[in-house]
Amino acid sequence: MTDARDALTSLAPMLRVRPELQDYCRFGGDWCARHDPEERGWAAFHIVLKGRCMVERHGQMPVALKEGDVLLLPQGDAHVVFGGDDREAFRPISYTSRDYIRVKQTAGTDIETELVCGRFHLESSSENLVLQTLPRTVLLTLGGIDGCRGLIGMIADELEQDRAGAAAITRDLARAMFVMLLRRCFETQAPVQGLLALLAARETGRAAAAMLEAPARPWDLDELAAIAAVSRPSLVRAFRRITGLPPFGFLAELRLGMAHHKIAKTSEPLAQIAADAGYQSEAALSRAFLRRFEIRPGALRRAEQGVK
Repeated sequence: MTDARDALTSLAPMLRVRPELQDYCRFGGDWCARHDPEERGWAAFHIVLKGRCMVERHGQMPVALKEGDVLLLPQGDAHVVFGGDDREAFRPISYTSRDYIRVKQTAGTDIETELVCGRFHLESSSENLVLQTLPRTVLLTLGGIDGCRGLIGMIADELEQDRAGAAAITRDLARAMFVMLLRRCFETQAPVQGLLALLAARETGRAAAAMLEAPARPWDLDELAAIAAVSRPSLVRAFRRITGLPPFGFLAELRLGMAHHKIAKTSEPLAQIAADAGYQSEAALSRAFLRRFEIRPGALRRAEQGVK
């Protein structure tokens, strides 16, 4: 089996994580904050800077969080965060805005709990495979984990002091925190499906890593099987078992996902994007793109950029 460190190293450059710190919460007494489900591709998170609270998803037992804990909801499920003893008599919450974050606070009581609420967007081509790999909730408890407590302490300091550059610094700290969350999850839980499982499995790890590193290369099955040190049928069976796709189905998803990101988020020429994604022409990319996303590349770019 591929070493967890090797698998995460292969995956990390593909993450392209974009964090958003949405709320800095300062609560006391009995309080409740409801969170709607996130859009596709967004993962919600909560960082407890002080005190303790509970997080509950519909139909699930509440998860208890204490100071220094980080909870990640990879699928962005709707949930409720609450504190205190009375679930019916909640204190009102006031809202104020800074340039980069909203501040929520209960009035008329000592502040007992502080937390940061936000979300991550996985912009990489492999975002769906990454999210499918993770459980519905990932709880990171910081006891004994080198570096994590200091990282969260720096986020807390930046939010409290609100100095120049705090927005950029907290985003970068949150980005590092997500990779640490992913590493912790990968080290402590055996992934059962998705990209991490591909990278961790003995039969597929080397082949998946090779395709991630060079998606435009004209791979053939013999070459991938040789890299993986397994037979061609074994490689195909392993890919299908883990992702539901054969090796070249996975590669097509990878290439189209990369192209989608570049078309939507950059101004690179479509011909260059096609070449980088392994397509022989812009027209070939356009046909594959239409089949996969039901929209032409040019139409997607115009829609993303608000051009009519």
